[in-house]
Amino acid sequence: MNFKSKNPFLNNKSFSATSRAEQVHEATVIGFDQQMTLSGTINKTLLLFLLLTASAMVIWWMTFNGMNPMVPAIGGAVVGLVLVVISAFKPQYSSYLAPGYALFEGLFIGGISAIFETMYPGIVIQAVGATFVTFAVCLGLYKYQIVKVTEQFKSVVVAATLAIATYYLISWVVSLFTSFQPVHYGNSMMSIGISVFVIVIAALNLFLDFDRIDKGVQEKMPKYMEWYGAMGLMITLVWLYIEFLRLLSKLSSKD
Repeated sequence: MNFKSKNPFLNNKSFSATSRAEQVHEATVIGFDQQMTLSGTINKTLLLFLLLTASAMVIWWMTFNGMNPMVPAIGGAVVGLVLVVISAFKPQYSSYLAPGYALFEGLFIGGISAIFETMYPGIVIQAVGATFVTFAVCLGLYKYQIVKVTEQFKSVVVAATLAIATYYLISWVVSLFTSFQPVHYGNSMMSIGISVFVIVIAALNLFLDFDRIDKGVQEKMPKYMEWYGAMGLMITLVWLYIEFLRLLSKLSSKD
């Protein structure tokens, strides 16, 4: 990810102050306003969370009032993925893409949550609780430097994440054209073990998100990187929540 500023406003801003002292003061204020801050990233993360929650609640309510949640869930997932890909290549547009992602991903989360809740009553609140507890624990471990994000740590987590994504993609494609049932389907001990492993990797990705935001603030990245960092954190939390839903559904189906 390239953190170098591509914002022309930061490089070509002209000032109209009449004295040199005023120019220095104005430049300082404008420069600071255009820098990534921790408080700004936190505020934007909360805003994205509220947007996602509001969107999810609408679909949740509509589902329990007779609507089929599959269409908005699939549509939200597809549009959300497209916005993530665009943001990865054009982070300077994150201030527009991140809110859109939150709204469309909320459709997906709301639809999937309603489906799981219908099958296993009470599972959603358990998954939400597990996700927030995991987030809080990881944040505490990172804040107090109990877990340090080294280059080796990053390499292992990124490699494991890519391996999981590749496995999921191949399994999905093969299952479309054959009767093959991937090993992570069902409620076998192997399937449950895989879910636990994926949850661990998803949680470790939170440390990468924290580190990316921390480094962005320290290196005084452009203001739009607050949206980019907040969006990355939301993506990881959504992944973690979905994996908790999958694990809890497997455990519930064994009862």
